[in-house]
Amino acid sequence: MIGIIGFGRFGKLTARYLAEDFEVLVFNRTDKSAEIKKTGARKASLKTVCQQKIVILCVPISTFKEVLVEIGPLLKRDALVVDVCSVKVYPTQWMKKSLPETASILATHPIFGPDSAADSLKGRKIFLSPVRIKKKQYQKIKTYLASKELVLIESTPEDHDDQIAISLALTHFIGRSLSEFGASELNIDSEGYKRLLHILDVVEHDTWQLFYDMHQYNPYAKEKRAAFMQAMQNINERLD
Repeated sequence: MIGIIGFGRFGKLTARYLAEDFEVLVFNRTDKSAEIKKTGARKASLKTVCQQKIVILCVPISTFKEVLVEIGPLLKRDALVVDVCSVKVYPTQWMKKSLPETASILATHPIFGPDSAADSLKGRKIFLSPVRIKKKQYQKIKTYLASKELVLIESTPEDHDDQIAISLALTHFIGRSLSEFGASELNIDSEGYKRLLHILDVVEHDTWQLFYDMHQYNPYAKEKRAAFMQAMQNINERLD
């Protein structure tokens, strides 16, 4: 049995896919009983969810620390706690500090969202970092994820955040900038412009909170963003 804390857009996607193979219990602070039931999962109390062998945290990074403090005393002695945050350095540090030493920790980042993985997980990437977990259990989880045809990427939280600061945070920054600029469909366009609009469309489905968090809590995001803006300024000056 698997417990999930948080039933936002990604929590909902997680519950739907896992409920195909496991019994899934979900805790959410607001009542989403009907939506939870539609995924094949069941609503449960926080205490009940925390008593499961595997507990997946699908909560915003901005509330992550307080959730860890809250669930720590409720966890089973040998529980495995899994996070799905889009940044890894800080959440990993917080889990090691706040969770009981008897709890196992697996840091993950499913590099896909409710839109891109709506119909299938095939070919989607997921990042894994075995922070504190027995080799046998970790291998079992990897085998299950691979059976769903996910592409597994294993590395350190630091390596993850350094790369994701460009591949995700910077991409979202460009998309949000296009939105702020007012970019929209044009009759006279190009394939390149259509691709830009695709970036805009993808990021506008995500919340501002997610966008803010991926920049605020990634230790590499600010320097990558600044370097990109400096590059644009350099090109603009060359045009002038």
